Order: sequence, then C-alpha cells, then structure tokens
Amino acid sequence: MEKRDVVPSLTLAEKASLCLGADMWHTAAIERLGVRGLTLSDGPHGLRVTAAAAISGSLPATCFPTASALGSSWDVDLIEEVGSAIGVEARAQNVDVVLGPGVNIKRSPLCGRNFEYFSEDPYLAGHLGAALVLGIQSQGVGASVKHFAANNQETDRLRVSADIDERTLREIYLPAFEHIVTTASPWTVMCAYNRLNGVHVSQHRELLTDILRTEWGFDGLVMSDWGAVHDRVEALLAGLDLEMPPKLGVSDAALIDAVHSGQLAEADLDATVQRVLRLVNRTASREPATVDVDAHHALARRAAAASIVLLRNTDAVLPLSGERVCVIGEFARTPRFQGAGSSQVNPTRVDNALDELRRALPAAEVGFAAGFGLATPDRDTELAEEAVAAAAGADVVVAFLGLPSDAESEGFDRTHMELPAAQTALLHRLLDGPAPVVVVLANGSAVLVTSWHERAAAVVECWLGGQAAGAAIADVLTGAVNPSGRLTETIPLRLADNPSFLNFPGEDGHVRYGEGVFVGYRGYDASGLAVAYPFGHGLSYTTFDYSGLDVSTTGSHDTGDLAITATVTVRNTGALPGAEVVQLYVADLDSSVSRPPRELKRFAKVTLDPGAETTVEFTLGSRDLAYWSTRHRRWLVEGGDFVLEAGASSRDIRCHTTVRVDAIPPRVTLTAFSTLEEWLSDPDGHAAITSAVGVDEQGHPTGILGDEELRTVIGNFPLSALAAFPGLGITHELIRKLTTPAR
Repeated sequence: MEKRDVVPSLTLAEKASLCLGADMWHTAAIERLGVRGLTLSDGPHGLRVTAAAAISGSLPATCFPTASALGSSWDVDLIEEVGSAIGVEARAQNVDVVLGPGVNIKRSPLCGRNFEYFSEDPYLAGHLGAALVLGIQSQGVGASVKHFAANNQETDRLRVSADIDERTLREIYLPAFEHIVTTASPWTVMCAYNRLNGVHVSQHRELLTDILRTEWGFDGLVMSDWGAVHDRVEALLAGLDLEMPPKLGVSDAALIDAVHSGQLAEADLDATVQRVLRLVNRTASREPATVDVDAHHALARRAAAASIVLLRNTDAVLPLSGERVCVIGEFARTPRFQGAGSSQVNPTRVDNALDELRRALPAAEVGFAAGFGLATPDRDTELAEEAVAAAAGADVVVAFLGLPSDAESEGFDRTHMELPAAQTALLHRLLDGPAPVVVVLANGSAVLVTSWHERAAAVVECWLGGQAAGAAIADVLTGAVNPSGRLTETIPLRLADNPSFLNFPGEDGHVRYGEGVFVGYRGYDASGLAVAYPFGHGLSYTTFDYSGLDVSTTGSHDTGDLAITATVTVRNTGALPGAEVVQLYVADLDSSVSRPPRELKRFAKVTLDPGAETTVEFTLGSRDLAYWSTRHRRWLVEGGDFVLEAGASSRDIRCHTTVRVDAIPPRVTLTAFSTLEEWLSDPDGHAAITSAVGVDEQGHPTGILGDEELRTVIGNFPLSALAAFPGLGITHELIRKLTTPAR
C-alpha cells in the first residue's frame, strides 16, 4: 500500500506510534492498515539478532572482520562483497535494517569504539563505508549509517558536547557521511548520542534537516541511537523520525499533546510518518534467503587476510620457513577476533591460529606455550617461564599479543595505548633470545610498539579479524596469501604526540576539538613528528616501483567543469604476485588558511604479477582542492599551484608534480568593520579608497596609502578604527559614503 493512501487513514495516536519503536528491536505495526513492523539488528560486521526486549545474546551469524580490520584492506569491492553477505544473512533472519556501518573519525586512538570505525581520514572512511552500504542494500535490506555526527569518544557519550568549529566539522567530521548519502543512498541514518556545540544531535535541526536533507538530498529515515532522544517533540521538529528504543506512553503522548497544543503541526508529524512508511515500503520486496555458512566463512577468511597489515619484515623472516616454529601467546589458541558491546556477534564457528599453522606447516615442528593468561593473571610469571624455555630451541618465535576484551569496548575509552605489562615483559625476554621474533597483534585500536618494534624481526597487525582470523593469519604467515593491508590510522611513537591529546576526552561536559582540521596524519605531518608507522603504510612479500606521475587538465574551476587527470605507472619489481595500494595526496601550499601538508584524495588497489605494470588513473575536481570557508559558508578553491603526490603512505611519497588552477577570488562584502587591506584587495574597494585618500602634487598616494611602514603596522585595522587616527585620510564621513548603498 502506498504511503499517500495510508497516512490520511491513520489516527493521531497511530501516527505518533509510528514515530517510535514497538520494543527494543522492532518498529510499530498498524495491522488494520497492513503496515508491518520492521526488525532492526546491530550488524556493522555481522548480525546480532536478539529477542524483542533483550540487549545481549543473539542468533548465530558470520562474524566478519571489524571495521578497523576491514578498512585496512583498502578494497571497496571486497567490502561491498562482505556487505552483500551481511545482507543475505539479514534476509535469512528476517531483518529489515542492519545498524551499520559506523564511519566516525578516529580522532583519538583512545576511543573505546575505534574497532567499529574505518579510519582517521574522512575520504577513506566515506568510500569504505559507501561500499558496505551498497553491499547490504543490494539485498533489499536497509543500512543505517552511524553515528551522525561527531561521536568520537565513549566518555560521557550521551551528554558531552563536541565543540567543533564550522570548518573542522565540514572538512573532517561530515564528509564521510556526505559521500555515503550522496553516492550510496542509505535508507537510514542513525543520529549520535552526543551534543554538537551544545545541542543534542537528536535535536539538531541544522544537522538533521538543513545539511542532511536539504543540502545533501537525503530521502531516507533518521533514527536515534538507542537512548539518544531527550525531547521527542523537539527531536521530531529537528528531523528525527524514529525513536529507539521507545518510551511507550511518554514519547507518543508528548507528540499527541504537542499537536493538540499547536506546538507541533500535524503536517510535520505526517511528513515524519511518510518517511517511516517509505522505509516499510523499501524493505517490502525483500525475499527470504538461505545462508551458505561455509561460503560466508570462506569470505570472512579472505577478508581477514586482505586486512592484515605487515608493518615490519626484516631479513624476509616472513613467510615462515623454519623447521622449528615456536608459537607463544594465549591469543594463538584463544583468539580475540571481535570487540565488545552492541556489535558483538555470536559466530557460526571460530578458527584459531595455532591449529591453522600446524595444518599449514605439516613438515614443521610447531610448538606452543601460552606465555600469559587471559583470565588467570596470577599465573603470568609461571607461564612466562614456560614460554621462554619453549622458545629456546626454535628457529623462529611467533608471539601472539594483543589487547584483552576488557581493555577496549563500547562504553568506555582507554587511558593509554600500551599492551598489558605481562605481555611486553614476556616479549622483551623473547627478544633477548637467539631466535628471531615475529609479533602478531590482535587489537581493535592502535597500540604503542615504540619500546620493542625495532628489535622484532617482523610485526604483523591483524586487528580484530572476525571468526576466520586464525586461518587468515596462518595464510599470511606461511605465504599462502601475500599481505596487502595498509594502515588507515597512524601509529604514533607516543600517545602525547596525537593531535587530540590535550583535548581528549574533555571536562565538565565539553570536549574541545582544539586540533581543528589537523586530525591524524594531517597533524603528525604538519608538526613534523616522527611516527612508528604512518597512515597508509603496509609491506608486501614483493616490491613495487612508481614512475611518471603525469597530469592533464580540462575545463576550469570558474565554469564548474574542472577535471584534473593524474596517471602514475606502478610496476611489481619483486618475485611474487601482490597487491599495492596507490595513494594520491593533494596539497595547497600557498593557501590563505592553515591547511595540512597533504590530504588523501584518491586511492586504488591494484594486483600485479611479477614484472607486470599498470597505469593507474585518477580524476580530481574542484571539491578535491577546496577548503570550507567560514566567511563564505561554502567550499572555496583559491587559485594557484597545487601539489599532487603519489605514494605508498603519507610518508612514502614516490612521485610528485604541480598543477596550476585558476580561480576568480570571491567578492567580500565590504563594511565599516572590514580592514583597510580587505578594502584594498577588492578592485572596487581599492579604487574607492585610492580616489578618496588622493595623491600629492607629484602624484604619490597620500595619507596611510603613502606610508608603507605604517600600513604594515595598522593596515589590518577596520576602517571604523582608522577613522580615529588623524592624518590617515580615513574619516567617518568617507566611511559613510563608501558603505552607503547607491540609490
């Protein structure tokens, strides 16, 4: 039944009921009119279908790699495939909307929910998130992009105000959502818990209506995060359509009372109801499905392997080749493969790396010692002694380390980036031994490696790789899969080096985003700080060479059809097939505002056989060169030279070139409070000031225009202030004439 037929037939009470859920995981139904209730499920990396009133516990589903892992694949096709598989499982479990992906920016490595997010870079987060949305919705299941917006910490998450300047919001914290909305058309968006500049996001009309709907053209439903609504009427007026979970008897009554009192126009309520019904209609064509559990597990294994980042590999210690391999670490036997909280999946099966390594290396002697306990820290000393003894006769030691589940989770932020002390103490003892040590990490958020990584023969970052992570790790360690993951966030040498360090997690209900646009690698690169491993970094068992970054331009910025085409040739110079992630960065080094030294604007993952080469082509437009101008309230391109860099990370630039782009500067409205230099920078203003101040008998400018030194000192004064200074040629009468519109 079409929405236009249903809405006039609804009672006011029925309309109000549709604007909030029926229970924890379902929307309301209107049975007499054939409006069915929808089933919602957590699911950024796998379904978590629970009972109507339950918060925890769920049906079995494939646990795919978490976003911190999956994002490290930099593979949009693979991520779309994972999304499609999640959509199939949603169909099989009668789920209408999957609550994911999460595309919040990794502002601080301490955020407890970073494992659910893709990157510190908005361009990358947006493109990876869009791929997941396209995959999920290809199955007739809705996705819910979250948490909109500026939800970058767990501390005081329902009350804290993220205090962000307009430019930073537009350049860092909104673009991922903007890209997904404008290219992948998600059926729903989930609002964040926090306040934004003092206003609860659930009641933030500029965000939910002016930007999301009017500016970006979003035509879907906006739902709340669970418990994010504090005033149902104000939230609806701001643009929030669905409250979850429902405050039955409270929120619906408030909506009804608001209509009766005139606070809420029934037409506004109808518009919200129509968006709810549109979502009901969009999911109506969904067909049931049968899940091939084995195929999905195989996909999870492939995705996990593609997400593993080889950070270090000295003397080609990997892939493993020794006859005596000693595996150390309880995580090899009892894997940590997902995060805690609302995204926790009940997996269909779980691989462990120890069994998979033994299966993959039948000719090798693969020994094992736990080294440390996960639930029995009182035995750590004893277990460490056993591990050191076991490692003594090995050709290579593979140490499985990471963060225990209680170290990072939804609901709280970390206070440090260190591995548990028992693990690092054991690692240093292993590093003192004769055998090379390969460190395999399992963690949802970045950890510090500063004290030990240069002593390790190899460092393998596996993140939280899902239920098949154990087999995927074995695939990479043994060379069955050539690693191709790349970091989507910087690993610093010190927590204190992170740009947000002095402003995280805030105090007294406010967190100030004082680093501005200099988030992640933008800040590290601008400060010239050394890092352990830079954004975009990742090694392979083969090598790649870049050459010939060429640029051509068509159209122009001023006519709205600028197209900059950049091509770079990449060659596999090693002995093995492998995949390279080619990254294109852009910099405006002569900007009038402070901008990062480089910003990621394009990337491509290419697979090449030994000796093969390919030419990668990228096309850029005006938006890729622009910054958000708070003066003009729009994206602005300043004419001049832009540097294009192609590389393997933000610190491994292989080729660079410069392209010149012309752009007519925007006119600034000149007022009495505009500075002298602003008047002189405007052609009409310059002519008016020059004419009014005049010249001497020799034709030289008089007043302040004839005194370069004085102009340097006070040229940044507004005209209204200069009028108080005698002898400058700037008077109140002149200002009145200059600023009075012609009749």
